[in-house]
Amino acid sequence: MHAEIDYYELLEVEKGCSDAVLKSAYRKLAMRWHPDKNPGDATAEARFKSISEAYGVLSDPQKRAAYDRLGHAAFRQGGGGGGSPFGDASPFSDIFSDIFDQFMGGQGGRGGRRSGPQRGADVRYDLQVSFEDAFHGAEADISLDVAVTCDHCVGTGGKPGSRNTVCGTCNGRGQVRMQNGMFIVERTCPQCHGSGQVISDPCEHCHGEGRVERRKSLKVKVPKGVDDGTRIRLADEGEAGPRGGQNGDLYIFIHMKPHPIWKRDGTTLFAQVPMSFVDAALGGEIEIPGLDKQPIEVKIPAGTQSGRQFRVRGRGMPALNGHGTGDLVIQVELETPTKLTGRQKELLEEFRGNESAHEACPKSKGFFDRLKGAWDELTE
Repeated sequence: MHAEIDYYELLEVEKGCSDAVLKSAYRKLAMRWHPDKNPGDATAEARFKSISEAYGVLSDPQKRAAYDRLGHAAFRQGGGGGGSPFGDASPFSDIFSDIFDQFMGGQGGRGGRRSGPQRGADVRYDLQVSFEDAFHGAEADISLDVAVTCDHCVGTGGKPGSRNTVCGTCNGRGQVRMQNGMFIVERTCPQCHGSGQVISDPCEHCHGEGRVERRKSLKVKVPKGVDDGTRIRLADEGEAGPRGGQNGDLYIFIHMKPHPIWKRDGTTLFAQVPMSFVDAALGGEIEIPGLDKQPIEVKIPAGTQSGRQFRVRGRGMPALNGHGTGDLVIQVELETPTKLTGRQKELLEEFRGNESAHEACPKSKGFFDRLKGAWDELTE
């Protein structure tokens, strides 16, 4: 023991705490500092060893009583069994079972997991979808390289007629147990890869794996209303498991392609539409094509200001679950002409010189009236 830190302080519990409180505190800290969760972190590994050592003492009634009386001195000079407070047997194997279940996919429980074929890995595929396909729904053709069941051995990994033997490394358990001092760790058997059996005559095509890498083509149905980040799950279309194991799943992640006109927020479609100041002043009508290939007509009242929005109900994107359709929002952006004829300039000058022109722009008139009043106050 390199540093004599109080065991109760290490586990963050009171000295007279119950066994249940002690166990709960240890589980929480062990999960936090476990080396599998902190790979390459020497500090976390040392902390994990310390709290495990502390729990090994305090979880044993006799050792806890000795520690309460004498502290760390109770386990010096071999008092704890070979320099370890709990000798060869770990009094917290139940705790380790829970930890292994969470860190090693349920493979660390007592007695080891049952041997047998392992499930194949899940696969991710990123699919770009246009606004039109998201609006109408579509069917996409995709191709990906993935491990599939070997046709020659039908996933067994062995030549036809060959027999499997019990793995001598793990004795058919599918796992091997390694002990490093006071720690006992179970890992998938490197010889049989968790199946518990060894192939005596491996298949020449897959070399005993029961699967081969192959390019796979699929048709994916893209439902109406998908949005950026939508995930589509295709069961059993992932990688084949080794030696006849169950297939994993394929997850399609949707990414929306940009649209030249429309932007999207959920089921609502947005578009900025330029309009001349003349049409905005006199009123008019905007017509643009919708994603449903039908024209969208929006009447613009006289005196419309730049930035005003007009909502069209029910012309947005369909909801993914099939319940309803969103709205469409058009925002008017006034455009100032950059090229004018001589006659057009004359008309505008005539309009600007007319006293009633200022009354036609109440916001502008009000602003300059306030500006003039503020200036007069400063100069008084």
